[in-house]
Parts: sequence; structure tokens; C-alpha cells
Amino acid sequence: MTLSNPAQPEVDDALVGAFLTASRALVGVAARSLAAGTSDITLSQHRALVLLASRGPQRMADLASLLGVNSSTATRHCDRLQRRGLLQRDRSPDDGRAVRVSLTDAGHRLVQQVTQARRAEISQILRAMPDRSRQHLIAALHSFAEAAGEVPEQHWTLGWGTES
Repeated sequence: MTLSNPAQPEVDDALVGAFLTASRALVGVAARSLAAGTSDITLSQHRALVLLASRGPQRMADLASLLGVNSSTATRHCDRLQRRGLLQRDRSPDDGRAVRVSLTDAGHRLVQQVTQARRAEISQILRAMPDRSRQHLIAALHSFAEAAGEVPEQHWTLGWGTES
């Protein structure tokens, strides 16, 4: 997915560098949070589960597109996740030829476990920041996620609850 827009001004290298550094920290948090889950999955497989949790059942081709991979790669991810009992495949009600994937209850529980671990570690990191910095960060991160096409966290959709 290309996110550049020629009509937008260039971005300062210091800002890009700051996001690269922050993204390395967040990848570390993500990797550690996977260890909190009860299933041995990769970060890419977890991303597929999160996309299904946040967007609902998807046709295999659509999931591949959301993941930014080809259909055969998405199918391999889903094969592994299905063997672990984390997702299921069904024929699409709209197109009997298309395969639709969705989370199982175990898949929902795993996403919830990993998310709770990630939330706890991020909360700890944010508590170490000055309050003023945290307040400015909220709007900036919402704008960043929206520009990247990320679906906002919706507790009622994901079933994750509101407790931290």
C-alpha cells in the first residue's frame, strides 16, 4: 500500500527518524507481548488475527490485501492458525467459490491475552513520560494511525473490555 501523496509537503527527516526509533520500541513490545499468549505464533500471524478481530470475517483475498502479502502467503498463515484452532474457514455466503476466514473463540482469547500484555507494557512506558508529552502524543498518534488506514481500537467490537 502506498501512502504518499504528491500534494503533501515533504516530512522532516527528524520526524521520520523519531518514528523509526519509536517503531523499533513498539516492535519490541509487540514481540514480548506475543510471549504472553498461550499459542506460539509469529508477529505476522498475530497481525492477521488482529485484522480479523477488528474487521470481522474476511475473504482470503481481502485478508491478503490487508496484510500486504500475496494470497499464497496469507493462505499459509491461515493454514497454521487453523491448525492451532485460532481461525476457521467457511465458504462466503455472497460467493460460494470464495473462502472466508474468521476467528474462533480461542483466536479471540489469544488476541485479548496479547493485547492485555501489550497494554500493560505500553502503560508502563507511558507512565515514565512527562504528563505534558503524553497529552500531545494522543492527537498525533490518532492522526498517524488514521493516515496509515488503521481501524481505531473499539472495545465493543473486539470484546476486549475496558479494564487495563
